[in-house]
Amino acid sequence: MTPTAWISLTTDYGLTDGFVAACHGVVARLAPAVRVIDVTHLVAPADVRRGAAVLAQTVPFLPYGVHVGVVDPGVGTSRRGVALVTPGGLLVGPDNGLLLPAAAALGGVSAAVELTNPDWLAPTVSPTFHGRDVFAPVAARLALGGPPAEAGRAVDPATLVRLPEPVLRREADGFAAEVLTVDHFGNVQLAAGAGLLDTLPGEPYVAGRPAVRGRTFGDAPHGTLVLYVDAAGLLAVAVNRGRAVDLLGVGPGDLVRVTGTPSG
Repeated sequence: MTPTAWISLTTDYGLTDGFVAACHGVVARLAPAVRVIDVTHLVAPADVRRGAAVLAQTVPFLPYGVHVGVVDPGVGTSRRGVALVTPGGLLVGPDNGLLLPAAAALGGVSAAVELTNPDWLAPTVSPTFHGRDVFAPVAARLALGGPPAEAGRAVDPATLVRLPEPVLRREADGFAAEVLTVDHFGNVQLAAGAGLLDTLPGEPYVAGRPAVRGRTFGDAPHGTLVLYVDAAGLLAVAVNRGRAVDLLGVGPGDLVRVTGTPSG
């Protein structure tokens, strides 16, 4: 593989412990010239779907490199650690569905390996800290140009774990869509494509509440819901100068009904 100057890190490690620094340190020891981009370390603990969404919506805008994702409630169990090869970069992390949406965003998985070569891992692997002892050293070696095939045994991409498809249900007066993510501002991203906005007659209602069909937040009066197409090309709900998540009382995994007429 061609060496790359970049590694990205997306985790649920938080910022109050030394977990992130330890991963940086492993990379720095093995590949001191490689630069690390911290996507986020504030994914809610064990929220694999949120981590997958953040990773998938970010990697298309990062330089070609090795993208490490660690949201890993199954760490130390029989779940596999994997490296995925795509046209747009490499992905390293647990085989729990976290990486596949990002792989699709980078052009799809062309090859996959299970991380079984002990020479690519830390001399001692903690059963609870694979980010430091498995994924960081593998990412560093890949960034240095190490062939992915040397990291372990080949995996059939069809056997990789996939997250359940989010719910999107068309209804006579609109649609019901699962909440994919809630961002820092309280904006609620739905599992609904931009085209569904055009299927609603008149101004929309979100969970029975009137909303403005907008291009950006300021298209709605202060405190009013706005339904818009977000930067990922999905429908999302915001409140101008407020938090849609608080007004709607929903969270990831909940269903939100969007209609063209008032509805409960």
